[in-house]
Amino acid sequence: MHSSSPYSITDQTSIFALSATNSLIGLAVYVLLVVALWRVFTKAGYPGWLAIIPIVNLVFLTKIAGFSGWFALLYLIPIVGFVFYIIVSIRVGRAFGHGWFFSIVLLVLLHIIGYLILAFSSDTYRAERIR
Repeated sequence: MHSSSPYSITDQTSIFALSATNSLIGLAVYVLLVVALWRVFTKAGYPGWLAIIPIVNLVFLTKIAGFSGWFALLYLIPIVGFVFYIIVSIRVGRAFGHGWFFSIVLLVLLHIIGYLILAFSSDTYRAERIR
């Protein structure tokens, strides 16, 4: 029997399994990031549940960096958003007592590990460090 689809059922099943695996990995990464940001937000004096909501967590991360929440709109501009992300990461790292190298490597490049370190270490948030 000749089917009109160029792919066999085994090809379609393996594609489905791969996408399901990717979805589970993505969900696990998101949960890890929410746990880390929850703790970072509570250390900074904001409600931790704000870390669950995707756009809102960027607004409050911007506030933790010492900017107005409205500056989070800069994330929507392609190149400006990436540069602003680096600036926010450096300022968040500085507010928790870390230097620019920690911020660039762990908060920009390996952000999940960096925020987990900020969340579960004894670092304290002090807003006067970023001024």
